[in-house]
Formats: sequence, C-alpha cells, structure tokens
Amino acid sequence: MVIPNEVKFVIDQLKKGGFEAYIVGGCVRDILRNVEPKDWDIATNAKPKEIGKIFLKSFADNKFGTVTVLTGSKKPRLKEIEITPYRIDEKYTDKRHPDKIKWAQTIEQDLSRRDFTVNAMALNQRTVNNEQRTEVVDLFKGREDIKNKIIRAVGNAEERFSEDALRLMRAVRFATALDSDKVWKIEKATKRAIQKNAHLLSFISKERIRDELMKIIMSPNGARGIEILRRLGLLKYIIPELEEGFGIEQNKHHIYQIYQHNLLSLNYACQRNFSKYVRLAALLHDIAKPRTKKGEGANATFYNHEILGAKMAIQILQRLRFSKKDVEKIVRLVRYHLFYYDPEEVGETSVRRLVREVGPENMEELMQLRMSDRIGSGVPKAEPYRLRHLKYVIEKVSQDPISVKMLKVNGEDVMRILKIPPGPKIGQVLSYLLSYVLSNPKKNVRRTLEREIKRLGQMSDPQLAKLSKQAKQEIEKIEIKRDEMTKKKYWVT
Repeated sequence: MVIPNEVKFVIDQLKKGGFEAYIVGGCVRDILRNVEPKDWDIATNAKPKEIGKIFLKSFADNKFGTVTVLTGSKKPRLKEIEITPYRIDEKYTDKRHPDKIKWAQTIEQDLSRRDFTVNAMALNQRTVNNEQRTEVVDLFKGREDIKNKIIRAVGNAEERFSEDALRLMRAVRFATALDSDKVWKIEKATKRAIQKNAHLLSFISKERIRDELMKIIMSPNGARGIEILRRLGLLKYIIPELEEGFGIEQNKHHIYQIYQHNLLSLNYACQRNFSKYVRLAALLHDIAKPRTKKGEGANATFYNHEILGAKMAIQILQRLRFSKKDVEKIVRLVRYHLFYYDPEEVGETSVRRLVREVGPENMEELMQLRMSDRIGSGVPKAEPYRLRHLKYVIEKVSQDPISVKMLKVNGEDVMRILKIPPGPKIGQVLSYLLSYVLSNPKKNVRRTLEREIKRLGQMSDPQLAKLSKQAKQEIEKIEIKRDEMTKKKYWVT
C-alpha cells in the first residue's frame, strides 16, 4: 500500500530534524493486510517539545507526550497525524493507565510495551541509492500471526492484561472485527491469561467497556464475539443477565435455548447490517425469559417477559452508560417486540395504536427486530406474508390522508369570497379544489385557489354539484392507486 504524502511529509520532517520516525501500531497491521488504515500513528525518539518545534501547527494535551500534527489535508483520515515519543510504561495501579512513563531510547523498547503482536510492528521508510525502501520491524512475529489470523499478547500475557485490563476485551474485539468473514483465533497462552484475569475488567470504566462492546456488536461477527466473551469469563462482568439464559430450554415455539436464541437473533441483525439499536434489542429482547419462565417442556410460558425485559434493558443500558436517547429507543423496541398481527383479526385502529406507542420513526427497526427474532427462533422465513402485510398497513395508516386539510384555503375562505352561509356548496367547492390540487400540487397556492373559488362561484348549483361529484371520483381513483402501489411494494393482496 502506498504511504500517503501527508504521512511521508511528517516522517521526512522528523528525519531532517535528526530524529528517527516509524509508522507504528494498528496502521502497520492494516497496511500488511492491504486494508486502508483509519488513522496514522508515528513513533519517534524526539521529545514532545522537540516535535512541537518542528511542527508549528500541532498541539499536545496528554501526559503520554502525544503530539497531534495538523496537516491541512482534505482527507478526514489524514487531517491529523499523531506522533508519540518512544516510551516505557511503569506500574499500572488502576489497571488501565500507567502511573508513570519514561522516554525510551529505541523503537524496540517502545514496541515491547504494546498489547498484541499484530499491533507491535513498525514501518521504516528510508532511501537507499535514490530508491525508497520500506522495512518492517517485527520483533514478535506479528506478520506470521496476521497470516495465520491469530491474536497473541506481546511477551508475558498476564503482565499485558494486568497493565491494562481493557485489553481483555480488545483481544476479543480484534479476533471478531478484523475480518468480516472469519473470526481470528486467540492464542492458547493469551486465552488462559484472559480467563485467569477476567475479574480485572471490574476495574475498567463502564464507558470504555461499552465502547469495546459496541465495536464487537457492530462487526459482522458480533454474535460470535458475545459467545467468545462468555467462554472467556468476561460476559459476566459486562451483561451477566445474558448468562441467565444459558442452558434454559424454551417451549414448542422455539427450537433453541434462550441464550442461543438471543445470539442467533443478534447474528441475523449483524448479517443484515441492521442498526446498533436493532442489534442491541435483538441481543436483549428476551433477557427476562429466565426470570418469567413457568413450567417446563413444550408448554412452558414466559408471560410478560417483554415488560420485565424492558425494565431490565433500562438497567443494563444505564449501567453501561448508554445515552438517554439510545436507552429510550432500544427499550421501546424490547418492550413492543412481541406485538401480535393477523390481517383477519387486527384492524387499522390497533395498528395505529402500535405506531403511536412505538413511534413512527421506530417502526422499520421494530420490523427488523421481529425478523431477527424469527430467524433466531429457527423459522425459515424472516419476512412472512403477515409481516409484509403489517408493513403495508403501517405505511397506509402513516400516510397523510387525502383531505381538504391539505389545501391552502378552508371553508371560511370559501364563505368569505363567495359571501355565502354554511351549506353543501362549501363542501362541493373544496372537493373540486382538492382534485384540482392533486392533479398539479404546484397549484396549491392561496392566491391561485382564491381565483379558482371566484370562478366556481359563477357556476350554477347543478354545474357545481356535477363538478364536485367528478372530483370525488377522481380523488377515490387516486386513493385506490396509492393503496395498490403500497400493496405492490410489500407483495400483498
């Protein structure tokens, strides 16, 4: 992969200043995988003040010495490039940040403190005989682990996780999210160290845990990621309520156990690239089933699990510091995921009530949650006729009605212009005006309609009545045509 000019410029300026400069971290991993890096990081033996003297358009605001250079690039990923001095981290009392850092002398020392082998490589660009060469510094066989798709801690795995406990989740995130079609293996010693040190996750802020969790869930392998968290003993420190469904059978309507069903629902949402709201709702929609289960076997029941599930979802999401907006939307999806619909039994009034309770803006995601729920239950079709028919009815009741209220004039305007009292003539005029506007929406202008009212006022009563009747027939045709188009959209009859 070609190194962007902005990155080359930063490296060249550091080297002109007499310093070393390497591309490091995740961007090296991505380059070696032929994936465009999301950001670019450079490590150097220059100190922060020395970096600042070279790059006047830069700023530094953290205790780790990172200097952000403003490149002026129009490309978002290259507008800012971070430069960090080589460093060695000392004791991690809070299991997240080093108590103290000291500047290292070599790139080898700097790479030794990093988390995983695939992130502990550096690229050095230099000119030999007027030819640009790129050399890879790979002390821990990161390239080999990339080739074999393995996540392995740098050096002593237990030390790496005791330094920064968030790495426990990052291992799962990298294994899950680096490839869309394959989950990477976590190396055995690294896996054992995660299991042994899983309890250290309790030292990490809920916000950081939430962010890592979402990166896992938003990957195509999100459901596999949740299962890896469970197997490694991490899930109980994140969403312990999910584990309550492990090994719990359901009833004749489900072929999978509760925990399996939740993961399969999430998996469908991930594969269809549904929103974060649908993915989280799919994971949590049956969270209360273990606590509401009555009886065993085919006739077991889970009455009101959607109501208790909504309450549990609030607790889980607030505990993980999700925003109020996110909590409200996800909880609403969980609360109403169990809606019932049969075209022969449920009328438009009930559908309107559902739309009102869930919110028109949430209806599409509620349908996606139902599809995820269905596939997670083992049925072959995500979107059967009933669900398509419900989508048709939802759109139908959500459409603005074809009504005289759409007009820029009203009955009082008709009475004022024609100087007539209330009566059937007013309705006849408005019916014609509605047909007049529907044929050309640009005519729905107050001044234009007022002129048309004056013209209609010069007609005899029989002429106006005939015109009004024709207008109503035209409006009915438009309503039928619109309904046919909506039905066709959802393949219903």
